[in-house]
Amino acid sequence: MENSPKPALDRIDARILAALQKDAGQAIADLADSVGLSANACWRRVKRLEEAGIIRARVALLDPDRIGLGVTVFVSVRTNEHNDAWLKQFAAAVEKIPEVVELYRMSGDIDYLMKIVVADIAHYDRVYKRLIKLVKLTDVSSSFAMERMKSTTALPVLEQ
Repeated sequence: MENSPKPALDRIDARILAALQKDAGQAIADLADSVGLSANACWRRVKRLEEAGIIRARVALLDPDRIGLGVTVFVSVRTNEHNDAWLKQFAAAVEKIPEVVELYRMSGDIDYLMKIVVADIAHYDRVYKRLIKLVKLTDVSSSFAMERMKSTTALPVLEQ
């Protein structure tokens, strides 16, 4: 992500963002009413927030259990390959695997951390085998989540 200047968010922007994170599908009139603006003024603010890249997308959030993906696996990857070519190959491989829903390059002992959602351990094994066919990995450690205690996509919105 590039280092671009951050647009200032006021209290109304923060309220709009918080409301949209709860329900991005609500009518603009309802959103405007909840934040104390006219529909036109609210629509202009939402458009500005979208154009600034603060609102990246409006999506439907699915319940993983209800669509048969009730197992979450956190996979730590260590590698001896610390070069651009390997990183590009690894990122391209992960991009081809839809079960990998998050990937982070880390500091510390772990080089990369993936969050993978699957139906069961056998499904994870198939994902793992697909991954190691696509890229050379040195050390992989998998941890299966026993219980989802908190899961949210909502970010804390602060006035700036």
